[in-house]
Amino acid sequence: MYFPVSGVHVSPFVPPAVAFLISTLSTGAGISGAFLILPFMVSVLGYTSPAATPTNFICNLVAAPGGMVRFIKERRMNWPLTWVIVSGTIPGVFAGAWIRVVFLPDAKTFKLFMGIVLLGLGAYQLFTRKGRGKGVLEDKFLDRIKKQPGGKLVSGIPPGLTVKTVLVSFKRIDYDFWGETYSFNPLILFGIALAVGLVGGVYGISGAAIIAPVCVSVLKLPVYTIAGSTLTGNFLTSIAGIASYYFFFSSAKLQGNPAPDWLLGVLFGLGGFLGTYSGAYLQKFLPERLIITILGILVVILAVIYITGYFA
Repeated sequence: MYFPVSGVHVSPFVPPAVAFLISTLSTGAGISGAFLILPFMVSVLGYTSPAATPTNFICNLVAAPGGMVRFIKERRMNWPLTWVIVSGTIPGVFAGAWIRVVFLPDAKTFKLFMGIVLLGLGAYQLFTRKGRGKGVLEDKFLDRIKKQPGGKLVSGIPPGLTVKTVLVSFKRIDYDFWGETYSFNPLILFGIALAVGLVGGVYGISGAAIIAPVCVSVLKLPVYTIAGSTLTGNFLTSIAGIASYYFFFSSAKLQGNPAPDWLLGVLFGLGGFLGTYSGAYLQKFLPERLIITILGILVVILAVIYITGYFA
């Protein structure tokens, strides 16, 4: 099948299948999978124009609600964390879109940028130690698995377990999960989200995909409690990302066409929708360390490929 907007030739079944596999794996860590779908579009499909970035936002826009529905249904959505992330990433995405369109139109330079972002993302996931309380949760998870009858696939998280907000202020937000209390400074997270939104605006992943490992590794929050928030951030900031690319294309006289390929983006998004829903469900069956390790290895491999390719 030919996609005239992007110039891509590919079977219509390939984008949703790829997105489903990636999103099923990545959603447990609070990432929709768009950070891996973009390299697939650039390197495998040959979609190297700046329009690949807003197309990736469309994928986020369609895919993220699948996981959001699951996390909301199970009452594992951390709403205070969600709004802090969104308030920072949205303005950052607008600035990042401008940088991508004006200063990074060259595919080779863009690949180097992707490699650097991916390397940092993977290093965070692989080499940071367990934060306070995360080791306790993993022990509880494994202990619950051991107590179940053998030969059955059982959830390591008790049914009905929810995220409960305890305190919300400008200086501190506290919440409870599985008998443990977790805290973070919303002002610090806002600053991080603003910077991450800028990078995400350039990369086309809405910024929230980078914030997930930051929440886990820097703020020491368990992945079970941040995944729904970062997926929601993916969804809302993707709306801003698409709008920003249309704005900059209409206001700047640029060669080429940075307008997204909606059909291609929706096909990726449909597979991602099913993948994020499945991944949110499967998260309960997987130890946190396993989720993060698998993603970290995959991300580092991709980063090395892009960085070495730039200097080849």
